[in-house]
Amino acid sequence: MYSTLEQLTKHPVFFHFAEISKIPRGSGNEKEISDYLVGFAKERNLEVIQDEALNVIIKKEATAGYENVPAIIIQGHMDMVCEKNQATVHDFEKDPIELRIIGDMLYANQTTLGADNGIAVAYALALLDSKEIPHPALEVVITTEEETTMGGAFAIDPNHFEGKIFINIDSEEDHKLLVSSAGGAKAVETIQVIWDETPANMDAYRIYVGGLKGGHSGMEIDKQRGNANKVLGRVLRDLSVHTEFYISEVHGGLKTNAIPRESVATILIRTEDVGQVEEKLESWTRVLQEEMRAVDPDVHVTLTKLDEEVEKVFAKETQKQLISSLFLIPNGIQSMSMDIKGLVESSTNLGVIETLQDEIKLRNEVRSSVSSLKQHVAEEIKYIAELVGATFEIESEYPDGHTIQTHKFVIYLKKYIKKNTIKKLKSSLCMRGLSVVHSFKKCLN
Repeated sequence: MYSTLEQLTKHPVFFHFAEISKIPRGSGNEKEISDYLVGFAKERNLEVIQDEALNVIIKKEATAGYENVPAIIIQGHMDMVCEKNQATVHDFEKDPIELRIIGDMLYANQTTLGADNGIAVAYALALLDSKEIPHPALEVVITTEEETTMGGAFAIDPNHFEGKIFINIDSEEDHKLLVSSAGGAKAVETIQVIWDETPANMDAYRIYVGGLKGGHSGMEIDKQRGNANKVLGRVLRDLSVHTEFYISEVHGGLKTNAIPRESVATILIRTEDVGQVEEKLESWTRVLQEEMRAVDPDVHVTLTKLDEEVEKVFAKETQKQLISSLFLIPNGIQSMSMDIKGLVESSTNLGVIETLQDEIKLRNEVRSSVSSLKQHVAEEIKYIAELVGATFEIESEYPDGHTIQTHKFVIYLKKYIKKNTIKKLKSSLCMRGLSVVHSFKKCLN
């Protein structure tokens, strides 16, 4: 066990992880880390390619005795998700990640660590750096923008590779071999806002939905946690039946691939209706806490008076479009696999709602391990958008991926792991999109 960073970084993998943690590498800000990887390769006289998307491919010749073994492609991504606690002072554009050890765990100091997928980069660099590890020819590819657009994987040129075995090391569970991943699509509904003047004799209040755990919309969709944006839709629809109010803005969620924990609507109501609205929201809190008692027991809906004046509100037509969309858009698990017990086959997540200057965006992350079902769920959202008079587009899309479980390399890996670790290597499937699928399908045709 390593009790200090000094001890930990004597291990080759963690030495390289500490080194790359000094370099800001949020998605879209990969130039410095990409150049670092190029420099690493050149210092060791390794063949290196850096493409226009800043992907880096490093090649190392086979060690003695492995010259006739087929080349292996190893893939990870260099970018990381940049999040910090609200009170934390950290500039992800220029500040290094501060590493710390607590017990037997490595953490960052009040920010994301970047182990996804920095640990893959560190593994790859340690392997490329080693003079002791025997191996066939290696083709290491480190891609960019995996956490956002997967633009790096889309830009990969298959002509750079000779290998026919492709190993992705962007997975976090020990003794599991990932043999399938979901395809996905970012499905966006856009409502064009018609603005009205603020009605007289009404006060501004904030409806807040919070207390939800959230989570990754692929890896944790099976936990059926509450979606704050969908909860807000239920609440607003109910209020619209009993109370006259006007909405001036809505915001909820930060990323389409995260289940939203919070959602907010700014509304205008008459003074005499405040008590009724408060009672309604208190009732909704009780109902939701009962519904979600096993997964999100702390969910709550509150009403807070705002001091600032609201200059304009959504026209009734726009408000109806918004509430109908929030209420009708599908969310959560859409189908379960009939082949693999416990596997979510299709899902969708209303991850973000945002009010812009003259439009409202509702951003959904659609996932499925069956491409036709992915298209079906996206079509449902499109149809709802058309019904309410909004527009719809697929901003980006990525394919599902499957490995044949009887492939001789899969069988070999399982036997090798069992022999050397006394543990079985289990095949695993996930509802997460992986950049490996783009690269894999390109490189191996």
